[in-house]
Amino acid sequence: MGRRIDYIDDPSAPKANSVVPSVVAIVQDDQGRVLLIHKTDNDLWALPGGGHEIGESIAETVVREVKEETGYDVEVTGITGTYTNPNHVMAYEDGEVRQQFSIAFSAQLRGGDARTSSESKRVEWLAPEATAALPMHPSMRMRLEHGLEDRSAPYIG
Repeated sequence: MGRRIDYIDDPSAPKANSVVPSVVAIVQDDQGRVLLIHKTDNDLWALPGGGHEIGESIAETVVREVKEETGYDVEVTGITGTYTNPNHVMAYEDGEVRQQFSIAFSAQLRGGDARTSSESKRVEWLAPEATAALPMHPSMRMRLEHGLEDRSAPYIG
């Protein structure tokens, strides 16, 4: 898919021409560190995740995307939030402009070994306080913060 540019609340942003349900996973190890990737498409840090595909459940999307981008096997344990801001679009080199539609899930590590992919140039376990200094898109930072909070209900936005 190539590089992408994210726009939030930008009046000069291109108009969306697609919506693709996507997921991210908040995975913490037994030390409380969170699993993050350094993405190849926008050169920012992010939670592992990606687009839902025909023929799979949304939980299967989480498991597949985490495995593809990090090498780790996970089990979905809950939903931490939904993110559907129509003023957040992502423009790709091929002309696609997606409106944000993302569901954030908590997941438990089940196995595997760290490895990068075409979408992740680094895979790291980081203490939550260490993530504040990382270059991260504001929408991804919000998902991470919501996922690490002790919330009584998922964020709906």
